[in-house]
Amino acid sequence: MKNRFLPLCSLALVISSVFAAPVAFAADNDDGIVVYNAQHENLTKSWVDEFTKETGIKVTLRNGGDTELGNQLVQEGNVSPADVFLTENSPAMTLVDNAGLFAPLNADTLKQVPAQFRPAHGRWIGIAARSTVFVYNPTKLSASKLPASIMDLAKPEWKGRWAASPSGADFQAIVSAMLTLKGEKATLDWLKAMKTNFVPYKGNSTVMKAVNAGQIDGGVIYHYYYFVDQAKTGENSKNTQLHYFKHQDPGAFVSISGGGVLASSKHQKQAQAFIKWITGKQGQEMLRTNTAFEYAVGEGAASNEKLVPLAQLDAPKVEPSALNSKKVSELMTEAGLL
Repeated sequence: MKNRFLPLCSLALVISSVFAAPVAFAADNDDGIVVYNAQHENLTKSWVDEFTKETGIKVTLRNGGDTELGNQLVQEGNVSPADVFLTENSPAMTLVDNAGLFAPLNADTLKQVPAQFRPAHGRWIGIAARSTVFVYNPTKLSASKLPASIMDLAKPEWKGRWAASPSGADFQAIVSAMLTLKGEKATLDWLKAMKTNFVPYKGNSTVMKAVNAGQIDGGVIYHYYYFVDQAKTGENSKNTQLHYFKHQDPGAFVSISGGGVLASSKHQKQAQAFIKWITGKQGQEMLRTNTAFEYAVGEGAASNEKLVPLAQLDAPKVEPSALNSKKVSELMTEAGLL
């Protein structure tokens, strides 16, 4: 997955490009909605194509990263051309929500997703999910030597033996869950030990490739990188296996992808309809068949049969809106990881 943290100069260019002609862009889409999309592009495009086919509502996508688009929305405020925001991880949703930019979602939409996959306040909702895993090379690391907890990776015996991509929003979400579950001191101590122990890579797919090549014993990623590669050639994952921490460990964290309607949207009815559609039966069924290999989160919705069922992951219970990306960035900077 590409790096979710852009240099400030790059972010400024992105933001300035949006402000260059916001009126013209909005005017061109009076008959539809604009979606700021940080989800997998192929998944969102599949949703958009079917939604437009069924409803006739035009959808224009602007693709980017969680942090990039979340910060952009905060900068744009109530003059943003966006009607809907979709993310891969929930901290970016919290960022936008804390800025007071989301409209409440309709009650019938909220009912389509179980409470554990959406914040209690109802201003955004889970649209998909992904599980934290430890990918490892069995020729380098036997099953009996796997870490029982993600917290074990802070121990001296793991020095130089595991990898991660700390600058990405994916890893930030995992640390956000750790902060919520273990508190600030334990999280900072773990991050400082991580700085000593781990080997940095840029992107989760790169972590998996390094494990596959035997360059490193294992790494912390999300589950779908493995399944996506396996569904293609398997060349970057054939020498790897996945370890699920389970037991409500912070390493068993299930990150929720979010969707919300901007309060500033001039197309509230259409935007609400889009969120209702992707969290409903048809939208969630597409997660079962789509090659993104993310988990479906709708009521009674089935995920791809190749995935370990959500109910068997024994993930910790984390209130999605409690994940604090700002504090995590501060702690990771203090630990020397950012």
